[in-house]
Amino acid sequence: MFEKILKRVLLAAVSLFAIITITFFLMNIIPGDPFMSEKATEETRAILIAKYGLDKPLIVQYGRYLQNLFHGDMGTSYVLQKGRAISTIVTESFAVSMRLGLKALIAAILIGVPLGCIAGLFKGKAADGAIRVISAIGISIPGYVLATVLMLVLAVNLKALPVSYGKPGGDVMPIIVLAVYPTCYLMRLTRASILEVLGQDYLKTERARGMGEGRVIFIHALKNSLIPIITYLGPLTASILTGGFVAESVFNVPGLGRYFVNAISARDYTLIMGVTVFYAALIITMNLICDILYQVVDPRIQMA
Repeated sequence: MFEKILKRVLLAAVSLFAIITITFFLMNIIPGDPFMSEKATEETRAILIAKYGLDKPLIVQYGRYLQNLFHGDMGTSYVLQKGRAISTIVTESFAVSMRLGLKALIAAILIGVPLGCIAGLFKGKAADGAIRVISAIGISIPGYVLATVLMLVLAVNLKALPVSYGKPGGDVMPIIVLAVYPTCYLMRLTRASILEVLGQDYLKTERARGMGEGRVIFIHALKNSLIPIITYLGPLTASILTGGFVAESVFNVPGLGRYFVNAISARDYTLIMGVTVFYAALIITMNLICDILYQVVDPRIQMA
């Protein structure tokens, strides 16, 4: 077991290295530099480019970045927060995104999984039909449309909630936007998983042995239907904890998602790399945790 976990950790490290490499070179292939938008003379731009080593060959910049990253130094921001450490920006913005993301994740699990179970257990009934319609609508609505509608209805028309994040109740709408899609997806995923498990022969055997329907469902069916859900929860947790690009941009949330969007617009290379490295590491870690949880839920599954 330990050897398999170690193997997955090494594979995770290789994956992270590949992501860092691809992102670094793709980012630098794009014409221009971080100081194009600066109201400065060509001489000043040249000084700034030389100061941050952007005049060096690309392979030299890459080697220097890897060396600094290995020592825990992600560099400093070029544009958005000049001179400020990227690690500080990422840590502070992630704390904001995590507070929202945890609430949205808990809401998605507590609502999506039970409703998906109900839909699966009452297949073809009114409850199943209603849940399927709701989940289809929730998955189909783009995040920016949902955010705009919530803002118009709850903030502008009803004046029930503030428009911007930071005021009392200002986190409600971003949480709703973050939670709607995963909640509806979990409904559909749980329903499909429950239906698949309920048709297995071993449940028929348990019923034939005289086990009550409640025990069959809650002890065997629900436990074995968790595996596809755990698979989805890995990347979902990483994604939702780092904040939604749409939700954070629309509601002016100073989280990781908004910084990433702004960093791309401003060509803030170090901030782009810092957020990418953090996000990739989080996704890889969550997937590794999910692989280990498989063994807890079903010991028959062997980690590759």
